[in-house]
Amino acid sequence: MEASAAARGTGIAKRSPDYIEQKIDEGKAVIAITDHNEWVGFCYIETWSNGEYVANSGLIVAPAFRKSGVAKGIKKRVFELSRETFPNAKIFGLTTGLAVMKINSDLGYEPVTYSELTQDEAFWAGCKSCVNYEILMGKDRKNCMCTAMLYDPKDHYEPEETKEFFKENAKGFERLLRFKQWKLLKPFLRKDKSDTNGNGSKPKSLFHYFFHL
Repeated sequence: MEASAAARGTGIAKRSPDYIEQKIDEGKAVIAITDHNEWVGFCYIETWSNGEYVANSGLIVAPAFRKSGVAKGIKKRVFELSRETFPNAKIFGLTTGLAVMKINSDLGYEPVTYSELTQDEAFWAGCKSCVNYEILMGKDRKNCMCTAMLYDPKDHYEPEETKEFFKENAKGFERLLRFKQWKLLKPFLRKDKSDTNGNGSKPKSLFHYFFHL
């Protein structure tokens, strides 16, 4: 999982083999395999804030099976498992990828601000292994390269609505991701250049995100 995240230029909360094994033993994981028992993909469930929030973490697909719809299938099954196991929990995720945003939208997730996510310190500590952690903390955990998405079982749109919302605004989301990269990375790019020179509740509108970076 760590190597996959590194290849994407992002980060992932590091977990020990024992931790992953525990999730599997507890029935809080989805493992995809072929008919010949060849490993295809994996994802697991984590709970935060005393079970008020659930995150589907560690999604990974074997290189040979990427871009084949496997990720979407795993995300769908782990989402269903989360709803079955923790029916009252809010399910959330953070992603830098437009493809994952689309998958989440198909499931009923909505884009939200970071303030609507769990404030459990243990969750945010997991971001320390991400290459963008300095940006996150520089923004007081109010924003980062990732887009926050949430499914609230008590207050949510239907998947057909969130799917259509994403479809209508896909180009806007793509521009938003690029804008965030430019906006949030710019101070660090300037710093690198200076060092080189020896100088020491419902889906928000796109405008909401532009003005809250």
